[in-house]
Amino acid sequence: MNDESEHQEWVLCPKCGNKTRLKLRKDTVLRNFPLFCPKCKEESLIDAEKFIVKEARR
Repeated sequence: MNDESEHQEWVLCPKCGNKTRLKLRKDTVLRNFPLFCPKCKEESLIDAEKFIVKEARR
């Protein structure tokens, strides 16, 4: 298999910076995804592409 598509990184909470229960691959694209953080118990809308995660505008 291709090592580039196998590479994964944890999604970090945009509010507290801790790991969530999700991983992203380089080819994953998320738009307005509701991300829940088990540590701070907050939900955030995120956009993610090429391992760059940003809070989505509401």
